[in-house]
Amino acid sequence: VAGAKAMNWRGFNCSIPHKVDVIKYLDSLGESASLIGAVNCAVNRGGKLIGENTDGKGFLKSFLEITPAAEKTIVLLGAGGAARAIAVELALAGAKKFYVVNRSRARGEDLTALLNDKTKASAQFVEWNSTYQIPLDAEVVINSTSMGMINTEGRQDINFDSIRPGMLAADVIVNPPQTYFLTEAGKRGATTLQGLGMVVNQAVIAIKYWTGVDVNPKDLSDELSKVLGIN
Repeated sequence: VAGAKAMNWRGFNCSIPHKVDVIKYLDSLGESASLIGAVNCAVNRGGKLIGENTDGKGFLKSFLEITPAAEKTIVLLGAGGAARAIAVELALAGAKKFYVVNRSRARGEDLTALLNDKTKASAQFVEWNSTYQIPLDAEVVINSTSMGMINTEGRQDINFDSIRPGMLAADVIVNPPQTYFLTEAGKRGATTLQGLGMVVNQAVIAIKYWTGVDVNPKDLSDELSKVLGIN
């Protein structure tokens, strides 16, 4: 961060696992990053590095292209920076209830409290210490962990047979875009949402922050597909 400031960068993106820890090195936070408690995009404004969060907005745009968020009951696997951004934006868009499923109790309870205290949604923490059964009232399940990313063990400890036809299963993983989680959810009749839309949408917002230029998301999507070898 000190180097970015010294070289007068317009800004930078921040990824796993730095989205929360980076905050203490920045000068201040924008409104969304302050509420979410995580930063994925730093912006140079008058020589000061301001933390913003474009993750949640990027995910929400992709999500809303499939289904409204209003009144949805959502299972959120993970409670890190991406999870915080996604949960807050979905709650602000009208999602009704969250199950926050996480191995770390402290981080999971922190996100649960954030949703209960700062949004109109209700949230319940579930400690992920055994195979997780998707509740019957859940309509959406989101993998916001790094599980499934290339070179990681991709099998979440959930009962995949508890994913039902008509549910929406979403993943934040970009490489590979079709994860084990999405494949298994699709086999059970769920609608699936890859992480590609989220990463493209958040980049469009970030580039606007840095340059003032509106870029065509299709251009970014096409280049990303080339890099990932997707036809």
